[in-house]
Amino acid sequence: MGPGALASVLATLRTPAHPQVLVGLSESDDAAVYQLNSDTALVQTVDFFPPIVDDPYTYGAIAAANALSDVYAMGGKPILALAIAAFPDNLDQSIISAILQGGIDKATEAGAVVVGGHTVTDREPKYGLCVTGLIDPRRIVTKAGARSGDRVLLSKPLGTGIITTAAKRDAVNEADLKGAIESMVTLNRRVAELMEQVEIHAATDVTGYGLLGHAGEIARQSNVSLIIDAGAVPALPGALAYAEAGMIPGGLRRNLEFAASFTTFAPNLPPVYQLLLADPQTSGGLLIVAPPIAANTLQALCAAVGQPIWEIGEVIGGSGLIVQ
Repeated sequence: MGPGALASVLATLRTPAHPQVLVGLSESDDAAVYQLNSDTALVQTVDFFPPIVDDPYTYGAIAAANALSDVYAMGGKPILALAIAAFPDNLDQSIISAILQGGIDKATEAGAVVVGGHTVTDREPKYGLCVTGLIDPRRIVTKAGARSGDRVLLSKPLGTGIITTAAKRDAVNEADLKGAIESMVTLNRRVAELMEQVEIHAATDVTGYGLLGHAGEIARQSNVSLIIDAGAVPALPGALAYAEAGMIPGGLRRNLEFAASFTTFAPNLPPVYQLLLADPQTSGGLLIVAPPIAANTLQALCAAVGQPIWEIGEVIGGSGLIVQ
């Protein structure tokens, strides 16, 4: 569902409060958090989607990395997962096995174990994980803590939706597609572990609502404005060129329409940057908000281990997004 449609549906729901639910549906964060005791809480999320690449093993790995990312965005450590899948009756069993194995191997890389799951029959394959992690309830990272003066960081370049759309239309350069796949199968584990060493005020992962949608969630829940420097936002090789050539996923237009209500674009901003920032990402990076000293430290920690990270903006008073 698009962000606007989903928000309308959620607004109609009655969700009872529970003393052990620290983050739930009413907070609309990346994952739910349920406190077990003073030192430990469970963090849980679920995500699945249809294939976006041809290779079944790679598809499974991407879907798993995408689902695991929500736990990392909250500051948690994934420990186990259940597979959720839909397959056509006539789909070759070797393809199903490859998809499931891709997910199992990626979860193993994350330090989690796939312990079961559930399948249904559907005409279009779908696969993902319900992930459970552990988190210190005193160190939960939500979208609601950004403060004026903070810096905004991003750990992966944008453009996976645009590039995979070009691939579906047989209009992609293989090197560009390979770069997008490498980005999508990369876990956010390393940057999440480095985040634990510094003061983080807010974070989320950039997925289906694009950078604009997810940055907008931080701005709204923190009651601040985020200034995004479009020129500092990293793009995957080929992404801008494909966008200019019209390789636009359907979700991108919905994201851009939704973001129009809370985003101010600089008059001289090239339209292609609006497309890039609204591009729905699969297994995108972490969007991190931290005070200046912590942001500098995190960048230095990332540089020391070869973890990419880019500073793309800052937080000011007000509400919404300013893209310049």
